[in-house]
Amino acid sequence: MFEQFSRGYYLGRLYVEPRDSGAAMCRDQHEQVNQQLYGDDGVTRIDLPLVMKLGRRHFPVHGDEEVPADTLAVPETVLDDANIRNPPSLHEVFLAKADHAAQLLSVADMSDAMPDSAV
Repeated sequence: MFEQFSRGYYLGRLYVEPRDSGAAMCRDQHEQVNQQLYGDDGVTRIDLPLVMKLGRRHFPVHGDEEVPADTLAVPETVLDDANIRNPPSLHEVFLAKADHAAQLLSVADMSDAMPDSAV
């Protein structure tokens, strides 16, 4: 689903659709990505939010049983900022690597989505 992109990010392609509440993806895929990309040799928490970037905004992504596979559901404000028209549509999505994600989560309250300038 995600492949190596840079020192700080993985790159993936997901269908992006609107959602009333915070960003989410399929719970099973969320747990798999969390385990594979954020895990280590010890105990891995698979319920921690993933940190994704769409357009210029970073935001935490949680797992949700109601979100279809290969889909990222985000608030309307994120769709507007990323200039996404006619969702659901397939888009490139960046997933922050574990160390970068931890930094982003510790720097700001990411209860919604925040622009890069806030990080």
